[in-house]
Amino acid sequence: MEQVHQLKAKLFGSTKIAEESMNEEKIVETFRRWGYLKADLDSLDRLPPFKQNELEKVYDKGQRWKEIYCSKIGAEFMHIPFTERTDWVADKMENGKFNIDQRFVLKRILESETFEKFLHTRYVGSKRFSLEGTNALIPLLDTVIELAVANGTEHIMLAMAHRGRLNVMHHIAGTLTETIIAAFEDVDPKSMLGRDDVKYHKGATGVYKTRSGKEVFIDLAPNPSHLEAINPVLLGRVKARQQRLADVDRSKVLGIILHGDAAFAGQGVAAETLNYETVPGFEVGGVINVVINNLIGFTAVPESLHSSRFATDIAKRLPIPIFHVNGESPDDVVKAANIATEYRNKFKSDVVIDLIGFRRFGHNEQDDPTITSPVLYRKIAKKPLLFESYAEEIGVADEDIKQLLKGSNDLLEEGLRRGRQMKKQPAWLEIPNYWKPYVGGFHQESLEVDTTISKEVAELIGNSINKLPNGFTIHPKVGKVYEQRQKMSAGQAVIDWGMAETLAFGSLLLEGTPVRLTGQDCRRGTFSHRNSFLYDYENGNGHCPLANLSSNQAKFDIFDSVLSEAAAVGYEYGYTRDYPEALVLWEAQFGDFVNGAQIIIDQFIVAGEDKWNLLSGLVMLLPHGFEGAGPEHSSARLERFLQGAAEENYQVCYPSNAAQYFHMLRRQAKRNWRKPLIVMTPKSLLRSATASSPIEAFTDGGFKNIIPYQSDYENVEKLLLCTGKVTHELIKEKNLRQDFSVGIISVEQLYPFPESQLVSELKKYTNAKSIVWVQEEPANMGALQYIRPHLERIAGSKRVSSVRRSESASPATGSPKAHALEQEAIVKSSFAKFGSN
Repeated sequence: MEQVHQLKAKLFGSTKIAEESMNEEKIVETFRRWGYLKADLDSLDRLPPFKQNELEKVYDKGQRWKEIYCSKIGAEFMHIPFTERTDWVADKMENGKFNIDQRFVLKRILESETFEKFLHTRYVGSKRFSLEGTNALIPLLDTVIELAVANGTEHIMLAMAHRGRLNVMHHIAGTLTETIIAAFEDVDPKSMLGRDDVKYHKGATGVYKTRSGKEVFIDLAPNPSHLEAINPVLLGRVKARQQRLADVDRSKVLGIILHGDAAFAGQGVAAETLNYETVPGFEVGGVINVVINNLIGFTAVPESLHSSRFATDIAKRLPIPIFHVNGESPDDVVKAANIATEYRNKFKSDVVIDLIGFRRFGHNEQDDPTITSPVLYRKIAKKPLLFESYAEEIGVADEDIKQLLKGSNDLLEEGLRRGRQMKKQPAWLEIPNYWKPYVGGFHQESLEVDTTISKEVAELIGNSINKLPNGFTIHPKVGKVYEQRQKMSAGQAVIDWGMAETLAFGSLLLEGTPVRLTGQDCRRGTFSHRNSFLYDYENGNGHCPLANLSSNQAKFDIFDSVLSEAAAVGYEYGYTRDYPEALVLWEAQFGDFVNGAQIIIDQFIVAGEDKWNLLSGLVMLLPHGFEGAGPEHSSARLERFLQGAAEENYQVCYPSNAAQYFHMLRRQAKRNWRKPLIVMTPKSLLRSATASSPIEAFTDGGFKNIIPYQSDYENVEKLLLCTGKVTHELIKEKNLRQDFSVGIISVEQLYPFPESQLVSELKKYTNAKSIVWVQEEPANMGALQYIRPHLERIAGSKRVSSVRRSESASPATGSPKAHALEQEAIVKSSFAKFGSN
């Protein structure tokens, strides 16, 4: 112990000084780590100081540190395991100098509150999801944008739910008052029959001009009422924009996501999206997350919303800082925004600003919040507007305030006049130029393209993927696969599913079309059928053959995604929104898992074009097929996609062989009709000879919407129509029976329904008396309920019936033997003279 005292004396001059210095260090460390728990964050006393034992011991001994860490900003950063970053935040909190233009901040808050009051009085009772109570958001965003632009940002991608959305549209994205007024007036309703969306869900684009005169493009993404669903979509869009601009250091494009407190804590997709922060292939250099925290969700108070003190605690799973700030203190809001933006710019990391305020009215302007929170809302009713209290704080004269109010109201009145004169709803969004070659709407034959490749290209791809880096040792099993693929490309063996995909991707890449594929374990493939990314058998080093076909090929990206469906599908949908010329695919590990992304599917993929007139070419690969693997590994829920199909909003295909898959992928990329593509892909058929195709099927022809499996039409008395795996089982049974009275037609594209081709084909069967739809799914699933009305309409005098499993609450049995019995019954019944219904 004496030696310790001597060492302290040597370092600090005396033992007493050394002890005092070490005590001071402990005090500082304690305030840095725990000070946020006593910060003054809520003017309505809903967040009383939290007693933390270590902090209590030193609380009265550190006046300076108390003023820094326990005032209007509560900084959570000591959980970050990087000393450089924690030291940086501490220095900014303790020594940072911030030049705050208080008159500008006042003006922006006044304009924001005036905007809300104006709409409140002109459109009494109309939903607008007011920002009142957190109006400091506008100068917060001003600060973020100014600093981002100074750092080289050219594009800012914004996402937010409906709280304050109209305000942000107007003051940040530059949406004109008259555009918003026209929406309140609901002009030209006939043009919106069955389409469009409510005003506080729409997207907006515009140009923000900084005080230094620079301009930055603002893109606010449309968002449904599933509040956090937009998060992964925005990340995908940011990623695509960054890649378009070759934004290697991720400074040119910045993503900002505005969250609600209840949604941020409660909706799982928020956590799923945060998890992408540094995942290879998905990182975007950090997102600025702002929680618009009213400490209330609809009617529920925080103790009903999350199990932690702060809604933002979910973000502490990541090594990122969280800045809680009192929304009633504009100077501190600007300071927090300043630190957060500089942190993102410097470390290319996510950051969270927790803007704590209140909600002046109910969840919407038709809701009475006093029913569930009477005491709270009596307090809120007495609170002045923020611009009034802030003007008093910084000493602005009443006459100046009157002038600012008059100027703001005059502009709004002029916008009101113009908006009420409008006969057509103006556009809210400007579509980027890179979308000009692409169209949506209904399909036209003129859109079709040649999807064949030459034998030379096929052989080139087969040879190129087998050229490995010097010294690279391929896994023995994978090496055999690649040797066989080389033979396939040379026409020495039939081409299986995996090689068909390789040829589709490789040919597109050589033609200049980028390809991006993501999904759980997609590099290898759930069923080891892809192996598109190789690992050295000796040292584990990676090599991607399709990324190394040619020196001037397009970019090929393939990444294993996190164990998520909602965020994963949302991310890739977002990517397609800003990279329409790329072929973008997401593969489910099993098709059944796609139901984890149902919100993204329903709100964006199914309805995105109808609601917002926004197109996407996303491909969803969903392994589907009843093979005795149980309820969770059989069905991609084909019926749900067919139920959502309308107005040719997307395509649903179930290709039965490798060549069909090849042509379908190339068709999706090469034609300029941009629609999502839902694909039921195989499992057991991946290596099956019956689903393989000769090289000639790739160098000739194209994707066939229907495939008849006979040439003798006159002898056919019964037609079996089917799709996917069961097609091969029916063909096998027909060959075994040598039954030429039964014809088989595979429907390869289910939606848009290939009616004209099917009608032409059916006319050839002059002696056929019945059409039987055969499926392996239960009667309440699969394509039956969708396709039967179509068949009955076009069947003429032919009787329409079906063979399928009985109705079931669960997709499939868990017993392999029971499955085999069911499958045998389906196949046998299809050939029976009677018994179908």
